[in-house]
Amino acid sequence: MYAEAASVYPPLEGRSLKGTICLFDVDDTLTPARRPVSPEMLQLLSALRHKCAVGFVGGSNLAKQQEQLGTPSLPVVGLFDFCFAENGLTAYRLGEQLASQSFIGWLGQAKYKQLVNFCLRYIADIECPVKTGTFVEFRNGMINVSPVGRNASIQERNDYEKYDKQHQIRAKFVNALKEKFGDFGLTYSIGGQISFDVFPTGWDKTYCLQHLKAEKSLSGVDYTTIHFFGDKTFKGGNDYEIFEDSRTIGHSVENPDDTMRIVKELFDL
Repeated sequence: MYAEAASVYPPLEGRSLKGTICLFDVDDTLTPARRPVSPEMLQLLSALRHKCAVGFVGGSNLAKQQEQLGTPSLPVVGLFDFCFAENGLTAYRLGEQLASQSFIGWLGQAKYKQLVNFCLRYIADIECPVKTGTFVEFRNGMINVSPVGRNASIQERNDYEKYDKQHQIRAKFVNALKEKFGDFGLTYSIGGQISFDVFPTGWDKTYCLQHLKAEKSLSGVDYTTIHFFGDKTFKGGNDYEIFEDSRTIGHSVENPDDTMRIVKELFDL
């Protein structure tokens, strides 16, 4: 049923810029952080989708991306040609799910427990303005760690972000994890306002590019021009690896309005 939503657009091989795809980060790129997408952004993405393929790649799970990008009547997997949740570990193409990977399956339960136990003990000793709940969130391809807790309200998120910039709570936390688990083969990526991701090295946002490479054998489309738009493109940010990758053309944005401006200029929309 979700694939039906794609039927109003030309097939991937029938787009006027068929070798081009635009990939977007979610928070502070398509939407304000953890807030819903605007109707204007959806309208622009729809217009863009008539010209080239459109996808998103975010660290959150698909349920959170549905909350931000979809509506009760419009599933997010029907609004984009490619949906890459958890950096592409959970992936959809034209509404159909592709093969996925598991963080615990890769790391093993014993090492996973060591990692989580260390995080919880460390968080217990952190001083920050407030603490809420869900400090370690397990996702299919990673864990997301938040010193303030993912249950924080919008105001609490904003307050913590300011506090973190001043005291470097997340950066110090990441350094402690690198020192303790340097032999685990993990990458730590700070993103959004309140948390950071932990995942196997190589499972950053560049992971999704393998799905685009596979498209040539599915529809014959060879994505030789891959535009990526993201706000955390600095070293250590969760957009850095895909932004710097030789296979992409990276665009660093400040907010959704900035994204819209650049897309309109690039594609004459």
